[in-house]
Amino acid sequence: MSNSLDLFAALEAVEIIARQAGAILRMYFERPRAANHKSTAVDLVTEADQQSEAYIVDALKKAFPGHGINGEEGGGYGPESGNSPFQWWIDPLDGTTNFAHRYPVFSVSISLSDPDLNPILGVVYDPVHGEMFKAIRGHGATLNGRRLHVSTVNDLGQALVITGFPYDRWTNPDNNVAEFGHFVRRTQGVRRVGSAALDLCYVAAGRCDVYWEHGPNPWDVLAGILCVLEAGGRVSDYHGSLNRDALCGSRTLATNGHVHDQAVAVLTRGEDAPLPAASEPATS
Repeated sequence: MSNSLDLFAALEAVEIIARQAGAILRMYFERPRAANHKSTAVDLVTEADQQSEAYIVDALKKAFPGHGINGEEGGGYGPESGNSPFQWWIDPLDGTTNFAHRYPVFSVSISLSDPDLNPILGVVYDPVHGEMFKAIRGHGATLNGRRLHVSTVNDLGQALVITGFPYDRWTNPDNNVAEFGHFVRRTQGVRRVGSAALDLCYVAAGRCDVYWEHGPNPWDVLAGILCVLEAGGRVSDYHGSLNRDALCGSRTLATNGHVHDQAVAVLTRGEDAPLPAASEPATS
């Protein structure tokens, strides 16, 4: 099989696929629907997830025969990473809990990586607000055709930061609660939106300055990670290294680059991390 791929043509094809998957989600969004439990009462899966993934997988198989496909709901399709130079990672509905509660913040995330999980291209589509985030490695990131750039904030005390919590937070002490508290005391504000893919894209768009989270999977974060990197930001694990842990969603930190080391200090030093200079905090 050829190792070559027209990335611009592939991105155009994947954008169409993501928009159609988003249309499926919109179709289900206002319908009465049943939600079944995955592993906990917090981790919900709906018929919308399954229908969206079925459509995306079928479309990717037709457009990119021979590529590996990794889906959140159905697992792996096609050749394994060692047998294909290209692997697709799809989250058909990132923000399922929001969706199940009719909270209008969720997305479709589709990314392509090499066998080592390095992202090559990605799209994140917000079907409620009609926002399409796209990126190709080495060619920048865009939102609805507009080039993205991270923010210029260089003081963590002036930063707006965003995060999420693992599904096993009720029972697992490694649940991000302590880290959340540390950032609350050292930033202008902390947000929890409920879609890791959108969180990362908001950093890429300069809407937030820092994202950190422990618990997502590659299909949740790879497209957004590429958007951050292509918008001029920085991505690492909690200790500042860009490695497989960061790429697969295990302790991922993404920032505008200017406050990255300050964010690493919060994640590694906790209560011992520097506090901002004494002043009246902005309303959060």
